Amino acid sequence: MADANRRGAERVPILGDLQGEIMVFQPMLIRDISKTGVTVETRFPLHLDSLHEVRLSLVKKSVVVKARVAGSQITDVDQDIVTYRSGLEFVAVSGRVLDAIREFLVDVKADRGGIGE
Repeated sequence: MADANRRGAERVPILGDLQGEIMVFQPMLIRDISKTGVTVETRFPLHLDSLHEVRLSLVKKSVVVKARVAGSQITDVDQDIVTYRSGLEFVAVSGRVLDAIREFLVDVKADRGGIGE
């Protein structure tokens, strides 16, 4: 096989099963946000204590932050659609990301005349 000669490392065949997961960004609705976490609504369950990378599309910039699922529950069942509401706690937030979130929160509060403080 020609491709095998171009690989930088030898691949070892797996005998039996080796499980893995792939991370895929899925849309979610953000219900509230603070400098320490968010409440989100999704159409899929998030497992308690699982870690996820969350992309936040803030007004001036988009950031990715690692978050831990602190709580989750079903909030609505409509026909075949189930809605889950989950609380995510930010973990290991970089200073740049935290600054972007703080700036976003200041801007939102200013746009609302200080409401929500």
